[in-house]
Amino acid sequence: MHALADLDRRIEGCRACPRLVDWREEVARTKRAAFADWTYWGRPVPGFGPADARMLIVGLAPAAHGGNRTGRMFTGDRSGDVLYQALYDIGLASQPTAVTADDGLELYGVRITSPVHCAPPANKPTPGERDTCRPWLVQELNLLRPTLRSVVVLGAFGWQAALPAFAAAGWSVPRPRPVFGHGARVPLDGLDLFGCFHVSQRNTFTGKLTPEMLRAVLRTAAETAGLRGRTAENRTTGPSYDG
Repeated sequence: MHALADLDRRIEGCRACPRLVDWREEVARTKRAAFADWTYWGRPVPGFGPADARMLIVGLAPAAHGGNRTGRMFTGDRSGDVLYQALYDIGLASQPTAVTADDGLELYGVRITSPVHCAPPANKPTPGERDTCRPWLVQELNLLRPTLRSVVVLGAFGWQAALPAFAAAGWSVPRPRPVFGHGARVPLDGLDLFGCFHVSQRNTFTGKLTPEMLRAVLRTAAETAGLRGRTAENRTTGPSYDG
């Protein structure tokens, strides 16, 4: 657990991509009017969740006024509202909302990360920025490997970024590389990789991704990982595993 916490601290101090550093810090200075009284995080956002997670969720990058503001993955934006509600609905989160980094939210057997840890302009990291950030994801995968059994990748960008990271971390990735699709499932050396449309507003507002579709993928991945969701009566007792 100390190794993962150390990795998170090192990620927070990264300044490897000048464009992303300039953007995240500019956003933190200028802010959005609705958050004028906030002190923005304005740094790379590390992963969130336990070090012995059996299931990993891989997004794209922090939102400018979400994770870049709060300092926690998918916290403080509409995408996070959808994701954490779904995790709560299937018993893998202690509460359905994620507002601040100190709001008491806990995840049960699940960790959330991204292939790019800084908020990018227009939510679009460049291929070079993605590749520069990849070693962080590779290190995280290596640390999670002893317990990790399933991974849900949100969106095609995350899928394209995750596959080389899994290969670099020692998993055998099929050739040609599997194509992204919602509901795609790829077995990798004792781990199953699942594709899911991203929880972006564009997808959730148009109905391309519904809450039911999201819950179905998350539930299948949790069952594959041997996770049993917490009930309303015992959400605070921690993760429950099958096997």
